[in-house]
Amino acid sequence: MKQTDLSRHQIAFILGGAALMLSLAMGMRQSFGLFQPHLIREIGITAADFSLAIALQNIVWGATQPFMGIFADRYGARPVTLFGVVIYALGLAFAMTATSAWSVTLGMGLCVGLALSCTASNIAMSVTAKAVSPAQRSMAMGSVSALGSLGLTLASPMAQHLITSAGWQIALIGFLGLACVMVPAAWMASRADHIEVPANLGVPQTVTEAIREALGHRGYVVLAIAFFVCGLQLVFITTHLPTYLDICGIDPSIGSTALALVGLFNVMGSYLFGWLGGLYSKRFLLGGIYVLRSAFIAAYFVVPPTPTSTLVFAAAMGTLWLGVVPLVSGLVIHLFGLRYMATLSGVAFMSHQMGSFIGAWGGGLIYSSLGSYDLAWQGSVAIGLAAGLFQMTMNMKPSERILAERTPSVAT
Repeated sequence: MKQTDLSRHQIAFILGGAALMLSLAMGMRQSFGLFQPHLIREIGITAADFSLAIALQNIVWGATQPFMGIFADRYGARPVTLFGVVIYALGLAFAMTATSAWSVTLGMGLCVGLALSCTASNIAMSVTAKAVSPAQRSMAMGSVSALGSLGLTLASPMAQHLITSAGWQIALIGFLGLACVMVPAAWMASRADHIEVPANLGVPQTVTEAIREALGHRGYVVLAIAFFVCGLQLVFITTHLPTYLDICGIDPSIGSTALALVGLFNVMGSYLFGWLGGLYSKRFLLGGIYVLRSAFIAAYFVVPPTPTSTLVFAAAMGTLWLGVVPLVSGLVIHLFGLRYMATLSGVAFMSHQMGSFIGAWGGGLIYSSLGSYDLAWQGSVAIGLAAGLFQMTMNMKPSERILAERTPSVAT
């Protein structure tokens, strides 16, 4: 089946599944920080232990993402996504029965990290790109990314309510229910496997050759290196903001409300940047996101937090949260085409997850050692400003292979 053979209903079916799968996978994962204070008090782990579990989650996600991308490009998204849902549920079950740092690390770290490489943004963007025409691609990826953020507005308040009323184990049972909903969502999204991807017009290319081509492109290397800061900043906030607010004596409900606001405003932000990415330079939009995030982090942490400042900060960061996803995916397609999009996006994502590892574990290590998050947020701001400016220097020229395949009229 060709993409042009799809009806509007079929396209909506695939995009809806991708958005729901992404929404639940990311919504639960980004709410794990709400469990940190309770796990510290009730099973005796430290902030550094919890941070290491989340850091491992991110490094496992990044390390396995290229391989899951290769598998999805070769065999289709269905086996990858369904496997991911099963592993996600297994990780939640391990966390629910945790009595030590080891079991938290196994569940929230290893299992969820592997599951995210099968169910989160990389695979969701890959099936989305296949289901729509090139002219609609940036907008469609922005829309799926936007809808995919709604999971945080559900998972965060639900988790906080269940933690407060029934305990953190019951909250994780609620998450297991959400994981069950991911099964039909993954099935819907993977209908994109039936869509033919146009073959290369030039010399046929293997996955190894595609990776070698990408790593030899200076623009792709800049994209991947700058992507590091995205993971660092976002995971630092989702992992440590609830604990930071607890230290400052602010009601825990503010933390969950802040995370829900991140998800809500991300709906608008992701759609906005998906739309802007179809009109303006993706590299400048991406660099601008990194710079603006850094400015908002500095403005929030430089003074003692209040409930109002926390919610304003959450709304500002939410607007910039997953707007990077359609931009990064669009740049990968622009440089190298659609054939190995999941693979090449996955390779770049490894850099993102290295940043996530530093943001999660480094933040906890700094707090445990110094009793303050000051050095952590200051480092986040400095590296964000540098990465944003670096991203704006990216070489936008497509690979020689793609240039030979495209007509001169295709805009860059």
